[in-house]
Amino acid sequence: MCHHPGVEQSELTHGETFAALHRRGDPVLLANAWDAASAAVIQAAGAKAIATTSSGVAWALGVPDGGLLGAAALGAALGRIVAAVDIPVTADIEDGYGPGPADVAVTVRAALDAGAVGINLEDRAGGQRTLFSPAEQAARIAAARAEAGGAGQPLWINARTDVYLAGIGEPERRLALVLRLAQVYADAGADSLFVPGVTDPGILAALVDGPLPLNAMVSDGAPPVAELAALGVARISLGSAIAQAAYGVADRAARELFTAGSYGGTAGALPYPTLNAMFPARR
Repeated sequence: MCHHPGVEQSELTHGETFAALHRRGDPVLLANAWDAASAAVIQAAGAKAIATTSSGVAWALGVPDGGLLGAAALGAALGRIVAAVDIPVTADIEDGYGPGPADVAVTVRAALDAGAVGINLEDRAGGQRTLFSPAEQAARIAAARAEAGGAGQPLWINARTDVYLAGIGEPERRLALVLRLAQVYADAGADSLFVPGVTDPGILAALVDGPLPLNAMVSDGAPPVAELAALGVARISLGSAIAQAAYGVADRAARELFTAGSYGGTAGALPYPTLNAMFPARR
């Protein structure tokens, strides 16, 4: 069970809230956070829930993305993010930080203990080019569901498949493969399907007709929210895009300082009092 007094009821409320946000045609919008400050800023901007980006969390902790963070570091980072907001938090747990169902269960336990009510779980191990077999990934999803169910805690499982992102198989066969995997993952206990690497409206429309609500990952140049909603998408996330943009600001401002000796790269910054007021004082 959760180790923090009073968290169970809060998690139940957040879990129900988060599940209800997934509506085909009226998608939940997730501007992914990577630390407590980014989560607080995103909540203040009007978010209904917070999703983490594994790459952003890893970079903020000085670790490269790709399954290297580990359950303990993930749990610690998640705990800080959950404490900084009062809306549901869902965690990108990559491949579960290990190949087996037991590894996934350990990582899910760390996420739940930190206060998360959802996860993304990939079907590709540590950024490799091959996917877990459908049976292997089904067992991993089932382990995540069992870990949450055994503790009586809510968990929205966003099953991610990297068929398109990793370029698995022949292009003309990828859609059929993803739809087959979606059914396998749904039967194993997944709540939604996440297919990064797809923004083509025709493919998205076909995926929306599959067995699970669809999560589309977007960035600049992708179809706008209204178009994705009209297709029936239930969840839209930005992945690492905001973290990359933030580090892009740091890069440009620093280079301008070191070369031109000017400071225009810091224009548009949030005011110090605004940021500082987002966190309760602790002594």
